[in-house]
Amino acid sequence: MRILVTGREGQVVSALAEQGPQDGHEIIRLGRPDFDLASPDGIRAALEAYRPNLVVSAAAYTAVDQAESEPDLAMAINGRGPGVIAAATAEFGLPIIHLSTDYVFDGRKLTPYVETDPTGPEGVYGRTKLAGERAVAEANPRHVILRTSWVYAHGGKNFVRTMLRLAADRPELRVVSDQLGCPTYATDLASAILDIAGKLSGGKAGDERFGVFHASGTGDTSWAGFATAIFELAAAQGRAASRVLPIATADYPTPARRPANSRLDCSKLHKVYGIRQPHWFDGLSRCLTRLAQQERG
Repeated sequence: MRILVTGREGQVVSALAEQGPQDGHEIIRLGRPDFDLASPDGIRAALEAYRPNLVVSAAAYTAVDQAESEPDLAMAINGRGPGVIAAATAEFGLPIIHLSTDYVFDGRKLTPYVETDPTGPEGVYGRTKLAGERAVAEANPRHVILRTSWVYAHGGKNFVRTMLRLAADRPELRVVSDQLGCPTYATDLASAILDIAGKLSGGKAGDERFGVFHASGTGDTSWAGFATAIFELAAAQGRAASRVLPIATADYPTPARRPANSRLDCSKLHKVYGIRQPHWFDGLSRCLTRLAQQERG
């Protein structure tokens, strides 16, 4: 299968580029300067040139705090851009897999969110991502919208790599303990995307394979719990490890409000596609092993 992916360097895009060929897929990454979500008119030309079987809409404006001061740019990229891409895929008769986020919820629910729960984003980033979901759904009925959370990888900028970097200089780190979520290893998310892609061939609008799904690591933890696990595994590898000092969200103010509850119920993904993401600690362990391998060369 030939899969066109919007984005060139993101964590999930990189994981797709690595995992896709191993699973027999050709992955074509489309990103800047050839393609920009802020002005996505080039998508039709790309579809004409590459003739993919499916498109994964992965490129996004992900600077959550910066989005508060750049709402127009965030909306152009996250809100309007995906709709243009989805409309183009519909013209070419192609299904689209669009990546979204837990930030479409307000985080006040006490249990994990299911796909049918009311949305209520409280920041610019979440509002623009929700607008993107709606634009994709309206433009192409053969869509899969995947909401995920707390994504990290062995490359790029993410919480895991930041914790490891800070541990080299700081014996103690203050980390928020009253926000809960499901850490998701980008490699595992990429595998799920490819599995879904392989099962969409011939699918018609309206069948259960299309719609909104949640896809995140199994199990949940807090940011402080996540950091503690990172340092436990790091210490076992002989890396520097900091002691985690749990703090409240109020003690670490940010421009954008983070959901207190980012946990996603992924039962629908398992029911429809038979996909169950690995436990977040297992993904983290494999991520740190991969990091160690990279450092050894």
